[in-house]
Amino acid sequence: MAAQILLIGGNSGIGSALAELLRQRGNTVLMAHRSAAQPLNITDDEPNFPVVEGPLHGLVYLPGSINLKPFASLKPADFRSDFEINLIGAVKTLQHYQKALQAAENASVVLFSTVAVSTGMGFHASVAAAKGAVEGLTRSLAAEWAPRVRVNAVAPSLTDTPMAVRLLRSDAQREASAKRHPLARIGQPADVAAAAAFLLSDESAWMTGQVLHVDGGMGALRNAN
Repeated sequence: MAAQILLIGGNSGIGSALAELLRQRGNTVLMAHRSAAQPLNITDDEPNFPVVEGPLHGLVYLPGSINLKPFASLKPADFRSDFEINLIGAVKTLQHYQKALQAAENASVVLFSTVAVSTGMGFHASVAAAKGAVEGLTRSLAAEWAPRVRVNAVAPSLTDTPMAVRLLRSDAQREASAKRHPLARIGQPADVAAAAAFLLSDESAWMTGQVLHVDGGMGALRNAN
């Protein structure tokens, strides 16, 4: 029987690449996002979550934000918005599907953080705070839901997706971003999708509560270039 995996917010970028990869591996992929036939707005008080029949073997929460501003320019509303999208949306989703995940007995949850949590970066205060909370949620739920459900996170660096388009609009921006990474290139959706697919698979069956860094070396290395 094919594994049933739900992607929340997976209609473009990393989510689209992940859906294609999972289908190639024989999984049944369900998707919920704003532009779906049954639109999902994760910031609603009661989001319109799709009905899932039977056990849910995997769940990936993809919604995020890139809200880069000087700290003095950030308002409390900016922090609330980033927390609502990155953390509270994940909480609503996981609480809604908890029983379906636990029914699978060996389910896997994948959340998304950012390299900016472990590596201090200017102008990232709001998003790094929100994603830091996501990492805390990852570890806490991994402990609470073990051994029936594994919970891990992926922490990418800047990836070439529609959400990052304003940061990669020109050749100069793209070149400067590539040079900041020890591997000297910008991350591609397929790079991050491969890591998420690994965490969903039985190949990572002895991993939970982990944050997997897929960041071109930025989080661990000093760039010598």
